[in-house]
Amino acid sequence: MSLLLRRSVLLALVVTGFFGQAMAQSPGQPAAVTVITIQPQTVTLTSTLPGRVAASAQAEVRPQVNGIITERLFAEGAQVAVNDPLYKIDPASYQAAVQQASAAVAQAEAQLRAAEREAKRFTELQARNVASEQALDDALSARESASAALELAKARLNSAEIELSRTTIRAQLSGRIGLSQTSQGALVAASQAEPLAVIRKIDPVYVDVTQSAADLLRWRRGETERALADADRTVHLTLADGSDYSHTGHLQAAEPNVDPQTGVVTLRMQFANPELLLLPGMYVQVVMPVDVAEDVFLVPQEGVVRDRRGRPTAWVVNAENMIEERALTILQDQGNHWVVSEGLAAGDRMIVEGFQKTAPGAQVSAEERAPAQDEAQAE
Repeated sequence: MSLLLRRSVLLALVVTGFFGQAMAQSPGQPAAVTVITIQPQTVTLTSTLPGRVAASAQAEVRPQVNGIITERLFAEGAQVAVNDPLYKIDPASYQAAVQQASAAVAQAEAQLRAAEREAKRFTELQARNVASEQALDDALSARESASAALELAKARLNSAEIELSRTTIRAQLSGRIGLSQTSQGALVAASQAEPLAVIRKIDPVYVDVTQSAADLLRWRRGETERALADADRTVHLTLADGSDYSHTGHLQAAEPNVDPQTGVVTLRMQFANPELLLLPGMYVQVVMPVDVAEDVFLVPQEGVVRDRRGRPTAWVVNAENMIEERALTILQDQGNHWVVSEGLAAGDRMIVEGFQKTAPGAQVSAEERAPAQDEAQAE
């Protein structure tokens, strides 16, 4: 008896569900959709350009004297400052050269003192008509030659001291030093092709992007400046993983040359990089302002559908709660929105949810989306 009762209840539930579904799908009841009321606004249009990160300064570390590396004085990947010691070259032969040059200076000083005494003596003798004019001239010439020899010896000593100082290879740029390309015991040569290491300044960094020559002409003529007026002109970065870079940048310079094969110009942007997140060679996308569009509509992307030909359209609920299909002209995307210039009017109620329940020409029950939900969709 209890089994029969359970089967009766189950059959009743199935029948009730069937009729309930049939009533819900009844053509007399309008489908519920979610709409937003749109208003025209002024939007800054942007251009997304591919770019590469480059160090704002770079110095290759090379030896200026020949010798054997005896010590590496830095940690790879560390921050170094100007004049920080990086490598030590065996200084023995250069110390000997300095000692030799010092001895030559002492010898030249002695010869100069002797020549000065000789010249003084001949000057006194000539005043008493004891020495000839020729002997006095020879003594004075010898003094001048000794003086010149002393200056030459001092110059050679200075050169030897410079060579000795170069046995300690120092940083010529403040920045982040890379991996060492040599090791203790290696023989290096002055001005060799292979650098010992590379120092890069990566705060700030440059981002080099390419732009068409036509767009650059607009910048040159001031058309972009006039169009932007008081609009936000900061430049933003999108990283390789799709995330936004937290720091904004600005246009630094433009290469005064157009690539004859591609017709593009290289622009250089500068960005702060205190977290050292951007590294030279990294691929990024630069989003820069190029124009200002007035009386356009910023609509959610989920509210734009495509017809059979792939053209963008919007479903708008009119005053009689009937759906109208509008063909749209889209200028560009901005985040989760489309910038629409034609196809919509101020105050239109645009459907953003419930497309699968209805179709153009049908009557619907429209409900305005909550502002908090709309802001969440915008983020």
